[in-house]
Amino acid sequence: MSRSSFDGSFLQPILPHLRYAPAESVTNSVSTNRNRALSIRSGNKSHKSSSGNQLPSFSFSSLRGQAQPELSRKLYKLIKSENNLINAHEAAGRERIQIATQLSEWGEQTSDDAISDISDKVGVILSEIGEQEDTYAHALDDSRGRLKSIRNTEKSVQPSRDGKAKIADEIAKLKLKEPESARLVVLEQELVRAEAENLVAEAQLTNITRQKLKEAYDAEFLATIERAEKQIILAKHGRRLLSLLDDTPVVPGDTRTQYTEGSQARQILNDCEDDLRDWRPESEEYVEAVEQQDAPVEQKQPVPDIEPESKHAEREATADA
Repeated sequence: MSRSSFDGSFLQPILPHLRYAPAESVTNSVSTNRNRALSIRSGNKSHKSSSGNQLPSFSFSSLRGQAQPELSRKLYKLIKSENNLINAHEAAGRERIQIATQLSEWGEQTSDDAISDISDKVGVILSEIGEQEDTYAHALDDSRGRLKSIRNTEKSVQPSRDGKAKIADEIAKLKLKEPESARLVVLEQELVRAEAENLVAEAQLTNITRQKLKEAYDAEFLATIERAEKQIILAKHGRRLLSLLDDTPVVPGDTRTQYTEGSQARQILNDCEDDLRDWRPESEEYVEAVEQQDAPVEQKQPVPDIEPESKHAEREATADA
């Protein structure tokens, strides 16, 4: 196969359309006696750093993070870290493709037909593994976009909270200074309106947070499964290619038998392409199995068998005899 076998050797499988179903989520609660092996959440903030005099490093990104509303600051940092992860996977994919090309070019200059052909086709496999990294990075970016929806909603809710708190503070101060002030009535009416607006905003926040959190990490886990299973397919066919390379030692002066496995190597690549094209996610079956496990006990109990009346009468007749 020519060196151009890297271009268009595989049909790129399209990431399947991910469907999401709304589901209820229990309220998160932090237990003070939680086993640390069951959580990666930071402990007491007073013990986060052993040296309290150490100054934080300054950067424009950290400055932008501090400019975020308090409510959305932590999620802002998470989204920035997700972006770094995406860039890392994209870089890993590019490096893998470059290594595949270098392997193919090295095999060509060995003047060994077997090494030249096998290295070229192994390079095709490695190149496709690199493409899978890039596809995975795009899926992570889609997941990150759903987290942004939560962050944007948090940013929109923060002014509502601040406005309500500000009016409440004004009322408290005015009651201390001028308990009989006519402005108290106006402020209390404004507080009622602010609380109503905040109630709507908080409900929207909790709804969007649950929905988008589930969608974001469902998409990431599905993409992780797809990447892993397709890499397994590629790795298995890569090993099939390596099995065609005769590595039996030869003594000086002997010549190896002529390489005749070129057609088998091409067939392996065709098989690999077919397996990638035929791959389908099994996520829906997994979800159905989980839902079946979570079903109420009364729904799981089988219905007892009811004996036919004829058999029941026959048994009574036998007993009377």
